[in-house]
Amino acid sequence: MAIPNVKRFRITSPDGLNTATLMAVVPKGTDHDTFLKDASARFDWKAWNDQKASINKVRVGQQKQKKAK
Repeated sequence: MAIPNVKRFRITSPDGLNTATLMAVVPKGTDHDTFLKDASARFDWKAWNDQKASINKVRVGQQKQKKAK
């Protein structure tokens, strides 16, 4: 079940090299630019980079089965 009024925002790291997707429910009347600037400053970019680097690629599809002798 989806949460109503959730919007996706793309935030960039302070060094400008990485981007992340932020999903948030922003109240009416809130300035989106200041919200995104504050969220980008509070975002834990170090942990995000560590988690991104630790993802192992998994092969999807059929793989050959080794015959047991």
